[in-house]
Amino acid sequence: MQTGYYNAAAGMVAQFNRLDTISNNLANVNTAGYKEDDTVIGDFMRLYKEARDTLPHPNHSVQGAQFLNRAMTKAPQVVESFTNHSVGNMQNTSNPLDFALSREGLYFAVKTPNGVRYTRDGSFTISDDGKLITKQGYEVLPEDYESSGNSISFNTADSVVTVDKNGQIMKNLPNTVQFGASSKIFVAQPDNENFLVKEGDNLFKYVGPEIVKNIESSGAVRQGFLEKSNVNAVKMMTQMIETNRLVGMYQKVMNSQMDDMNNDAINKLARKA
Repeated sequence: MQTGYYNAAAGMVAQFNRLDTISNNLANVNTAGYKEDDTVIGDFMRLYKEARDTLPHPNHSVQGAQFLNRAMTKAPQVVESFTNHSVGNMQNTSNPLDFALSREGLYFAVKTPNGVRYTRDGSFTISDDGKLITKQGYEVLPEDYESSGNSISFNTADSVVTVDKNGQIMKNLPNTVQFGASSKIFVAQPDNENFLVKEGDNLFKYVGPEIVKNIESSGAVRQGFLEKSNVNAVKMMTQMIETNRLVGMYQKVMNSQMDDMNNDAINKLARKA
């Protein structure tokens, strides 16, 4: 009799998880380079069709269905979480230390205490010792970092700095109006973005088997711009309202199961007794 109660409780938990994801997206709607997260809620029939070939029963239509039914109780659940890596809108800041990547699948490489990480947030600054760093204090890496271990550095004489579309930094030569090539920004392109895992501070960790390599001619670096979050605030608010309504519906089902149906059963048993 309580199966419906447990199913409704599982559905409510799934919606709570979805609500956490939506809330995090809304909290980062103004975070430069942030990528929207989303969840997939699975139902019994879809999950059964995906898993029936690996069930521990030779008969996938009868015994297999009974096995999966007992194991999952047909309860809705979060079956997948994923990140939308589409490019956000470009905002012109006119700040020479702001950078954006205009193509999907490209990232800036930064040095953290836990190793090299990747970010789309190009709101950089210069540290006290002249190194190009993120707002969190992580060094922005040059393309030759893996072979040389160098940093992107500036000195007080670098009054004008320009960066081309491939990330090549040009500095003004002292006492002249000419520019000379300096470091080049590491523009990373992971082979598979599904291996990127969020780590906080708007950073991604790459957990794939391949090494992330620098793209020599990306043509995507835009100086004086920032990529805005790709979160659609209106869509997120609509999803939040929808999720709250589903939570309320599941709550009514749980109340009906525990109060109305149980009371009805008790009264019928009492009359028969």
